[in-house]
Amino acid sequence: MWTSRRRTRVAVAVAALSVAALTAAACGGTGTGKTTTAAAATGSGGGGAVLKIKDPGNAGPLAVAKKEGILEKRLAEIGAKVEWGGSYASFTATIDAVRSGSINVLEGAISPVLGYLANSRDIKIFAFTDQVTDPAAPQIDGLVVKPDSPVKSVKDLVGKQVAVNKGGRGEYLLLLALQEAGIPADQVKRVYLNPDQGASAFATGKVDAWWAIVRAYPEAVAKGARVLVHGRDLPDKDLNMQAARVELLKEHPEVVRVYLKVLRELTAEARQNPERFQNVFLDQGPTAVSGPRLAEEVAKARYAAVPRFATAADGAFVTDVAGIFQKYGVLPGTVNPGDVIFDLKPAA
Repeated sequence: MWTSRRRTRVAVAVAALSVAALTAAACGGTGTGKTTTAAAATGSGGGGAVLKIKDPGNAGPLAVAKKEGILEKRLAEIGAKVEWGGSYASFTATIDAVRSGSINVLEGAISPVLGYLANSRDIKIFAFTDQVTDPAAPQIDGLVVKPDSPVKSVKDLVGKQVAVNKGGRGEYLLLLALQEAGIPADQVKRVYLNPDQGASAFATGKVDAWWAIVRAYPEAVAKGARVLVHGRDLPDKDLNMQAARVELLKEHPEVVRVYLKVLRELTAEARQNPERFQNVFLDQGPTAVSGPRLAEEVAKARYAAVPRFATAADGAFVTDVAGIFQKYGVLPGTVNPGDVIFDLKPAA
């Protein structure tokens, strides 16, 4: 009798403890009925990670994200944070910052990152942005000459000097244009200059033509430059991409997903309300735009494509761009798309 009653009491106590433990687990707690921030963060994949991004400037989705603290709030929910770094004059300088660890996420075209990917495996591409094909959208680059230049077509560039950014989008598009026109690449001299140097060389007549990209292009056109061909006129496969250091992607993929989700949301919002994404911090000074330039930037934002997760099928774009560079000796090594694309998309 005594033994039986004792066994019954022990069984009841064990059952009660089990129910309490299950209740605590269901609440995500630590036995006190409360959820700790550390536990929530670890479970969500943040783990104290730091997203390091270069300064976004005075316009665009990331500028709005910085001004309004959007990434700070969203990353805090998973136990991570963001650090905004400096600005860099060229993609090469940005890559150097990635190499040193000053930033761990970067944006750019496929072309300029290929040289780095051919010799290093510490970054991978996790997102792409498809080309804008709507004819109503403003052009974003072009091979320009002076208005009085005797050069009337790409074929007239034989024996001429053309400024391009080395191993970047400008050089890729020039090589593609020459190939489409049937002109051997060695019959046109490529002069390697960064965008600021290219603008100066073009303005002073030190080069015959210049492939102007990004903000340099509308400035050149505004000053009277004549356009021979746009990237949109060519079979351009050089998509914009987002890449990150491998350790961040592998150890904290949720942090990068939050970044991409915020970027996607704000890019979609900018298509609907593009004015809000211009002159984000300053409406006067060298980084501010007004008049026709402001109108053009607003139009670009309205037609901008939304970034998407990279897939194995995007390897075709990497292979195509790398093939042009390899054909003309710009890229000495090979790039295997499977080695440089990271599947960040969460499982369905």
